[in-house]
This record gives sequence, structure tokens and C-alpha cells, in this order.
Amino acid sequence: MLVRYDERGNGLSDWEVDEITFEAFVRDLETVVDAVGLERFALLGISQGCAVSIAYAVRHPERVTHLVLYGGYARGRRRGSPEEIEQAEAMITLMRQGWGQENPAFRQMFTSLIIPGASAEQMQWFNDLQRITASPENAVRLRQVFDEIDVSHLLPEVAAPTLVLHCRGDAMVPFEEGRRMAAMIPGARLVALEGRNHVILENEPAFPRFLEEVRNFLGNS
Repeated sequence: MLVRYDERGNGLSDWEVDEITFEAFVRDLETVVDAVGLERFALLGISQGCAVSIAYAVRHPERVTHLVLYGGYARGRRRGSPEEIEQAEAMITLMRQGWGQENPAFRQMFTSLIIPGASAEQMQWFNDLQRITASPENAVRLRQVFDEIDVSHLLPEVAAPTLVLHCRGDAMVPFEEGRRMAAMIPGARLVALEGRNHVILENEPAFPRFLEEVRNFLGNS
């Protein structure tokens, strides 16, 4: 059984929320787990979801049997170098100005970072998806929280067997952030995937490799 949910403030979750914070993201995961009635389970985190999953796994080690982290980071852009902070500010400005427009030019920047290897049709789909799944205001609020994330201090406390996967050419989250997570989590295994996409597409070589690694990890650990 696979259980997935939309982050607060976007998708099918409530858009009218007073609190968009990292702590709220962790509480939401706790609520979903309790609502479904899961006792012990494997936890998959993707992108910013990796930090949320790490925080949950440290708080509830008795529940998490395996931890799979893909394309993630333990620290946001505002926790990095001056260049990364400048990039974060530029992205926020672009989101404020152009996220909700019919013209996808502003959102195309994010699409090009997330799936640079996509076809024109796939890029158009992702441009439209961004616009209809989050308001400009919420997109900015979410991005600001993502940029401030820092769970580096929790990494040594992760007790669950952990698999970290990251594309070498990921333009959205540098490969080094995945390597750093794996190095700081006791016993974690890092798998470097060949590709540039932050969201793996099913027609690229990284996709079957991702599935193989995850299946082996869940089946053999």
C-alpha cells in the first residue's frame, strides 16, 4: 500500500491556512500516519519532503522501518553560501511577480530546473500544474519555508536504515546536498543516479534504476 498526501497550502489540501512552517509540515505527516492507522512503515521523502521525513524518523524511531530519501537536502538555500542566498531571493521575486499569470514564462524557470530533460509537452504540463495547484501567495510562502530548512543536527540521530538517491546533474538541488545527507546519517547508502531531472521521468535511465534500488532496499533490509 502506498499512502501519499498533498502538502498544506497546495494541491487538494486546504489553501487557506494561517500556518505554513516546517513544524506544521512535520505535524501534518504525524496526523496522516495516525489517521491511516499505520504502526510501522517505510517512509519516502522527496525534495523538501526529505527534511520532513528525517524529523519524523527521529521523533518516531519505533515506527519507521526504512527511510528512502530522493533529491533532498537537510539545509535550504538560505542556509548555504552567499550565492545560494542570492539565488533564493531572486526566485522569490520571480514567484511574486509571475506565478499566477497565464503566460508561463516565469514558471518556466522552475520547470527548467526541475525537469530540464523533459519534452515540450511535459514542460507545458508542468507549467500548468504549478499554476493550478498553488496560489502565488502560497507558492512564495512555501518557498520561503523551504529555503530556511535546516535539519542537519538531526541527521546523526536517524536510526532507521536509510537509502539516499540523487541525480548527479540535478539542477534544482545539487548532488552534493544528497551526498552530505548520506554522509551524516549513520549507515546510510548513497546511490548516484545518472540524469539532470529533479523529478525523474519514466522514460529516462534513472527511473528503472531508482525502482530497482528502492525495491532491493525494502526487500533486503
